[in-house]
Amino acid sequence: MTTQTKTETFYLNGLSCANCAAKIEDKLKKNEHLILVNFSFATKKLTVKTDKYNTNTQNIISDTVNRIEDGITVDNILSDIDNHSSINTHINNKDSKFTTVLPLLNHHKYTLIGTLLLVIMVINHNVFSLPFLGYFIAYLLIGGDIVYRAIKNLFKGKVFDENFLMTLATIGAFALGEYVEAVAVMLFYKIGEGFQDYAVDHTRKSIKSLLNIKATYANLIKGSLTAQITPETLKLDDLIIIKPGEKVPVDCVLIEGNANIDTSVLTGESMPKNINIGDELLSGSIIVDKSIKAKVTRVFADSTVARILDMVENATGKKAKTEQFITKFARIYTPIVVIGALLLAFIPPTLGYSTYQEWISRALIFLVISCPCALVISVPLGYFGGLGAASGQGILVKGGNYLEALNNIDTYVFDKTGTLTEGNFTVSHKTNPRTLELASILEIHSTHPIASSILKDYNQQVSHEAATNVKEFPGEGLSGIYNNQQLIVGNQKLMKRFNITFSEITLIGTNIYVAYDNHYVGFINITDTIKKSSINLSTSLKALGAKQTIMLTGDQKEIATQVASDLKIDIVYSELLPQDKLTHVEALINNNQRVLFVGDGINDAPVLARADIGVAMGGVGSDAAIEAADIVIMNDDPSKLIIAKRIAAKTRNIVIQNITFALIVKILFLSLGALGEATMYQAIFADVGVSLLAVLNSLRTLKIR
Repeated sequence: MTTQTKTETFYLNGLSCANCAAKIEDKLKKNEHLILVNFSFATKKLTVKTDKYNTNTQNIISDTVNRIEDGITVDNILSDIDNHSSINTHINNKDSKFTTVLPLLNHHKYTLIGTLLLVIMVINHNVFSLPFLGYFIAYLLIGGDIVYRAIKNLFKGKVFDENFLMTLATIGAFALGEYVEAVAVMLFYKIGEGFQDYAVDHTRKSIKSLLNIKATYANLIKGSLTAQITPETLKLDDLIIIKPGEKVPVDCVLIEGNANIDTSVLTGESMPKNINIGDELLSGSIIVDKSIKAKVTRVFADSTVARILDMVENATGKKAKTEQFITKFARIYTPIVVIGALLLAFIPPTLGYSTYQEWISRALIFLVISCPCALVISVPLGYFGGLGAASGQGILVKGGNYLEALNNIDTYVFDKTGTLTEGNFTVSHKTNPRTLELASILEIHSTHPIASSILKDYNQQVSHEAATNVKEFPGEGLSGIYNNQQLIVGNQKLMKRFNITFSEITLIGTNIYVAYDNHYVGFINITDTIKKSSINLSTSLKALGAKQTIMLTGDQKEIATQVASDLKIDIVYSELLPQDKLTHVEALINNNQRVLFVGDGINDAPVLARADIGVAMGGVGSDAAIEAADIVIMNDDPSKLIIAKRIAAKTRNIVIQNITFALIVKILFLSLGALGEATMYQAIFADVGVSLLAVLNSLRTLKIR
């Protein structure tokens, strides 16, 4: 019996500790009531899959979160619509501590008062009759919240988190009589933590700005009036007005007027294009110069903007292998370092090397240095920034794992029609008007671009009922009964299947043959054009490390060979059925080649799903192809693969830089700490300082082009 499931989304507001976030996700994954758990520290978005009849999901999550970290609220996002509309609220209102001066001063008032007292004490430590008292008051004002959290966490079994380590180290400094150092170290820690939170918050805002594609309202036509409503409430066939500067609220079709439209937020293309009556308008696009009237063709939940937001926001659930490794590494690393600190504190003095006081002091410094936050924060932010940069170029990558995997692809496989070529077929030659008329009678039953070109050229009304018993032969054509006689329209394979005597045409293009009443009637020659952006694609991919480029097509050998030659593609396989494409891709994978396949049609969906990375053309691509793909190119431009490769490579380089920098600094300062050569101030730099620098470096992924 199949278990019925439901998917719910939550925001964990107030969560700023990446290490805690990793612990929360790990703990939730072990819960027997949760089937699937994905958490993104970059967006604070938690997605869980549970049994359909489980009504306690929020309680389960809240209980787990509260056991690990205080001050976090778990907000349930009831639907995708709520999700998209509320992300701005969550990021702008609840996480922005630094937007104005007064809230900033109010939030840190105790720290500021404590800092002032510390300065006074340093200038004249006799302000209080007991200097210890003045410094201790300053200490509590600056770090009292950290001490409080440390004590609370102890009762939860959380030993050796950052709060406990800082409390232990600074109280130890007090015990050693180092009052100024104890207070100053806590102050520097708070300052570093504040800058780190600001950097993370800034990263989230930068990513959010890339996804700021949703219209906030729609102008619904009601009789002779218009009313502003939310895009989510629009229905199919509603009529709307879109004014200059406004975003298209949902997918619609233009029914009155003409204008220029800016699709850069969807496709990455900065040049506006002209739209006319009958043209499709994608939600998120911006009308540039004139008011237009349009009819809704998709409700918001099914619109382009909703799908993009869903793809990008859910992409963080599919973590890159590097990110998964760092999370596992942090789990192993922390207990090892804690054990190392305990050994450092007690073994040397027990063996007679100096005093317990000195070695315990070194161990405390060792523990402060050891926190893995720099890695746990910067790696997911780096990948999420890369995903955001790609979406800004009209490339939707459905997960950090696919962005990382792009760096390892060695074989690029392309469909031809609609991918490397325009897919806008035109009839170039026909035997006679009768040939075109008979072909249209069957092609009215097909959705293939070739069928559309024949019907367009015929340009007369054709009845669906004209032919009966219509059958499709995949990769060959159609047959049916017209006026009690058999009608056949297709390629030479179909003619041979029905034993029709005909003369094969050698014209370059797709040649469609027509037979009626078992007699050959004539042919229709249909041509396609190569996309300009395809011309140097193979050469550019080779320059970026590709070993082989391949084209798979159901088209004739002569056409396929010519296109492959023009595009400098290494290998071409032609006259393929849909299942043949899948066979070729599987053979490449079984040969240990890492395969990326690019396609656009519904017949490509199985191949897109089977390839190591499937890339769909989002503009003309079918819904099935887009759903099956791992990457979607919104403007059907295959050269976007080059941009995607560059973003993937630069993202990987930035992530590696962060990992290398953090590990080198940690190892260096851990060694210095163990040898007694590192101070508590240096320990703070090795902790929050390194985290801050790594987060700032991760911001560079948003600027990749």
